[in-house]
Amino acid sequence: MELRVVITGAAGFIGSHLAEALLDRGCSVVGVDNLLTGDMANIAHLATREFVFIRHDVTNYIDIAGPVDVVLHWASPASPIDYLELPIPTLKVGALGTHKALGLAKAKGARFVIASTSEVYGDPLEHPQKESYWGNVNPVGPRGVYDEAKRFAEAMTTAYHRYHGLDAKIVRIFNTYGPRMRVNDGRAVPTFISQALRNEDLTIFGDGRQTRSFCYISDLVDGIIRLMQSDLNDPVNIGNPHEMTIEEIGRTIIRMTGSTSRIVYRSLPTDDPKVRQPDITRARTLLGWEPKVPLEQGLTETIAYFRKKMQAEGLS
Repeated sequence: MELRVVITGAAGFIGSHLAEALLDRGCSVVGVDNLLTGDMANIAHLATREFVFIRHDVTNYIDIAGPVDVVLHWASPASPIDYLELPIPTLKVGALGTHKALGLAKAKGARFVIASTSEVYGDPLEHPQKESYWGNVNPVGPRGVYDEAKRFAEAMTTAYHRYHGLDAKIVRIFNTYGPRMRVNDGRAVPTFISQALRNEDLTIFGDGRQTRSFCYISDLVDGIIRLMQSDLNDPVNIGNPHEMTIEEIGRTIIRMTGSTSRIVYRSLPTDDPKVRQPDITRARTLLGWEPKVPLEQGLTETIAYFRKKMQAEGLS
């Protein structure tokens, strides 16, 4: 697969894994990131390969010399902690950043893939969530800056496909975990692992019975690349349909880390979704994709990464 691929948000958790996987498949990669939430440590090991890094804010015009075959738009804060602290940059990268990334793809005649999210479904009234579901989103709630940024990004991507004939794809990513997540990421798995490794109380918001579906990073990346190579233009859910409660994932991590942590409960944040489970019928039937990595195998890899990172940074 000899393609030249531009990845915005390349120094982030998913972006860095995408870059590595595409390099492994024979692509050359141009990574673009302003490092607002990304980390150069995630891509340092790619420096000796067909990888070029450009530090740039994609809400400004994106200039890439030479041909480009694919643009993967992954730039955005993606954790509730990030988008609650960075509401306006989150909205800008979803709107202006998507516009600039689409403009690059149009100018280069490139294929375009945007990282959307299960958050477009909001606090869903349909369960599991199919791509045909329009969602239940509070546009003026604290999470609205992320939800609506991604919904707008989907609308603009679809407009470029319909009006300009751009070969554009939308991947709706459900909860994903794995190495290179940040210790202070704020999402359930990294938070629970970092708390458990310190033998601190595991903080669960609400009664812990709200559900999530956790997909390991290598499975997600495989699904994204399959979509990138396909002729699909409608949105596709990529995630693990195995649903479990937040309390279950917390207790699993305590057991697997050998931690003495206890679970404590705090009030549920505003608009926090009660359920989250992808219907992956479209991915299964049209892409031949489904997740393969069992939860405990993925957690073993992730815990090992966090243990090493926290020791190196003196955080354990």
